Amino acid sequence: MATVLEDELIPEMKIPLTFKWSGREYKVDLLGSDRVYDLKTSLMSLTKVPPERQKILGLVKGKLPPDQERIADLRIAGKSFTLIGTPEGDEIKDPSKLEFLPDVVNDLDVDFTDNPAAAATYKNDQRNIRKVKEATEKLQINIIHPLRDGKRLLVLDIDYTILDTKPLTSGSLPPAECARPGLHEFLEAIYPYYDICIWSQTSWIWLEAKLVELGMVGSTRNYQVLFVLDKTCMFTVFTERNGQPYAHHVKALQIIWNHFPQFSAKNTIHVDDLSRNFALNPNEGLKIHAFKNAHSEQAQADRELHKLSRYMVHIVAIEDFRTLRHKAWKYELRRLTQS
Repeated sequence: MATVLEDELIPEMKIPLTFKWSGREYKVDLLGSDRVYDLKTSLMSLTKVPPERQKILGLVKGKLPPDQERIADLRIAGKSFTLIGTPEGDEIKDPSKLEFLPDVVNDLDVDFTDNPAAAATYKNDQRNIRKVKEATEKLQINIIHPLRDGKRLLVLDIDYTILDTKPLTSGSLPPAECARPGLHEFLEAIYPYYDICIWSQTSWIWLEAKLVELGMVGSTRNYQVLFVLDKTCMFTVFTERNGQPYAHHVKALQIIWNHFPQFSAKNTIHVDDLSRNFALNPNEGLKIHAFKNAHSEQAQADRELHKLSRYMVHIVAIEDFRTLRHKAWKYELRRLTQS
């Protein structure tokens, strides 16, 4: 299936809506490829009422369709409706539930490396192309350390990829003991060849604290994190999983490539414990098994990052990463060991 380029997008029908909430009238403009999910997030941006508290009256007959339903299919252009819901921050809170924790990650995962048709559906979806463009325009990258000429790019996840998040958030273990064994040695080994970007599915405040506590930023180690992205650079995509509607967030590498044209699929590798984060770039993704139960003997004996550093240093000799199949990285490593 051919890839739809950004400048080949078919102009979309605009769908203007008006709604009333808390005695005021608001306007919201959507596009045909938007989903019900996008309507809810637009309402939240205007009112701070989170989707789970939104009650939308008068927009459609009966119950509001599920999040993945396309707005164009609802035939609601020009309609007015009423929103009922309490904005975030005004609700009565249980003090025992105020602990500041990162987003809960759904353990359901999906792999697109062996399903090119599904991957093409994601990549050619007009809404997804537009979301990449919007995220690119909105993103302001804070460069922590200057990028270097001629380097490859490592996009690295944090939670359960290079640290066990649970004991860190609960305080049951010191930060250093939550890190995956060999973390700093791994980064030092690959840094001569790769610029390092951290991309986490958590908020910037939480992310910054973790990087400092782990000694990945502001330390004197022999590597530098060049820039950091958080969950605000991600967006939700929709497809099916086992025949059922499935929605999840995604890390679209094109957002980075649009800001830094020296990087592309030719020289970028994305390491994460969730393959669904590779949905828009399945060939650039390398899934690493999740690191959990950091206090256990099995976790303390973990050698995953040691193996990964050997693989990543080995493939530096490959001019074009698009010729690689990262899903088989451990097989390639065994082949190297035996030869």
